[in-house]
Amino acid sequence: MTEQDPVGRLDQGPGFILVIVLALRPTLGNWPPIPALVLLGREENFSVKTSREGRRRGGRTARKAARAEASAAVLPYLTRAMAPLEILSDDGLSQIESNAETILEEVGIDFRGFPSALDRLAAAGAQIDGERVRFARGLCREIVSTKAPGSFTQHARNPARNLQIGGTACVFAPGYGSPFVHDIEAGRRYASFEDFCNFVKLAHVSPAMHSSGGTVCEPVDIPVSHRHLDMVYAHLRYSDKAFMGSVTSPERAEDSVAMAKVIMGDAFVENHCVLLNLINPSSPMAWDVSMLSVAEAYAEHGQATMISPFILSGAMAPVTVAGVAAQSLAEALAGMAFVQLVRPGAPMVLGSFASSMSMRSGAPTFGTPEAAQTLFVMAALTRRLGLPFRSGGSLCASKLPDAQAGAESASTLLPTLMAGTNFVLHAAGWLEGGLTMGYEKFIIDADQCALWGRLLAGVDLSEKGQAMDAIREVGPGQHFLGAAHTLANFETAFGQSEVSHNDSFEKWQEEGSLDAARRAQTLWREKLAGYEVPDIDASAHEELCAFVARRREEIPESAE
Repeated sequence: MTEQDPVGRLDQGPGFILVIVLALRPTLGNWPPIPALVLLGREENFSVKTSREGRRRGGRTARKAARAEASAAVLPYLTRAMAPLEILSDDGLSQIESNAETILEEVGIDFRGFPSALDRLAAAGAQIDGERVRFARGLCREIVSTKAPGSFTQHARNPARNLQIGGTACVFAPGYGSPFVHDIEAGRRYASFEDFCNFVKLAHVSPAMHSSGGTVCEPVDIPVSHRHLDMVYAHLRYSDKAFMGSVTSPERAEDSVAMAKVIMGDAFVENHCVLLNLINPSSPMAWDVSMLSVAEAYAEHGQATMISPFILSGAMAPVTVAGVAAQSLAEALAGMAFVQLVRPGAPMVLGSFASSMSMRSGAPTFGTPEAAQTLFVMAALTRRLGLPFRSGGSLCASKLPDAQAGAESASTLLPTLMAGTNFVLHAAGWLEGGLTMGYEKFIIDADQCALWGRLLAGVDLSEKGQAMDAIREVGPGQHFLGAAHTLANFETAFGQSEVSHNDSFEKWQEEGSLDAARRAQTLWREKLAGYEVPDIDASAHEELCAFVARRREEIPESAE
């Protein structure tokens, strides 16, 4: 409820329900009469104030502060109470698994430019023909399923924000890898380090973002060879949530681990997962040395890899859901087997990023039914392997935070949650097929993630959830507005958007007739203005700064 209620506000929260009903009474049709005793019986608990009095007592600002305080006390990740939606039978899933084994056995997977990877695979029993590797049926599955953990903890700088990856846990992380940023005032532009820091800060203050992400956007004002140092520094300094390391070279992976060790301790990092790292094959059916060497570097330190085939159906895989799923599973199994041969028991996530493309223009498309079907199938296949699953997000092809962006993002995010996804990358900010990270889009997406998170919690069947006392108290033909149960629970009963405007048309006009993007603009500016840097050990921070300065001196700016 906003501050300027046409009939005044209530000094104490629960009473405002009754005042709203009185104001709207002419439009409520055949609602049962509201007994005077309900209002009079609550008089000692609240008093009606005028809009002017309410404004003097804090009003909207005070309520926003109270909501912010309440939202800070959230769990570091979501726990899914709902069973995942299955769209294929066991026979159907077995058929796709068999097709993936056929790909591994007959077609093979290329491992390019990395002879030591070929040696590891050969020693495990794979057939090597140049850089083409073929695996006996079941070999990759056996290596992965018997060695990789089914779930693990990713440790954050602040232990209260540690993440469970796998099982019934669901983690949201912001967008990743965009070279451009967008806001509705400045428009689309190349991302800067200031933008990168802004998004890390927004992720830090957002209760719906459980991880601060990785390459949230590409700070192109920093040389490529130094960029990873600044990005990892920003994650460690401006957030105390878990984050993702650099994956553009093994040396940058080593720097990411070293910087985490400065803050969290050498022995701790070697014995605990603190970094989750995105590793993509070169689809179709190939792995190159850049990704393999990075995966190897992280696995050697016991850090987690997220093995994620990136598929645009029709270009990098067949145009059918079953074909995409079989190829994705084969590529992932080959990569995950390699990682487990590097360090048995290294934590990992099976990822799937699969979308369609326009057969007319070749442009990627998002929010399509086929992409949702692929997501459901890959989630089920991953559960059968006993591993955590990553997919989905708030994906769209729209260039603006508009209706297309909302529709396509919802069409991706809902299947993501219903499929039982454990790690949701690109959960907030994604525009233009991932080319752009949007400020307003981030706020709108994070708001939706918070709302959808309530869905995963399932139906409350506690005594409070059953509400039988309220039903007995009210009885037939009356209303629940004044019931003790309603007044005790109304503040938390329903998910409330901080972006949507649900008041009257007149109220909306009075506040400037702002659309959702304009309201989101106000919110991200407020959040950045109110951001506070989380505490960090002063000596460790000084050592971290010294490390970054030394590595800048050691790495030429011109290095690729």
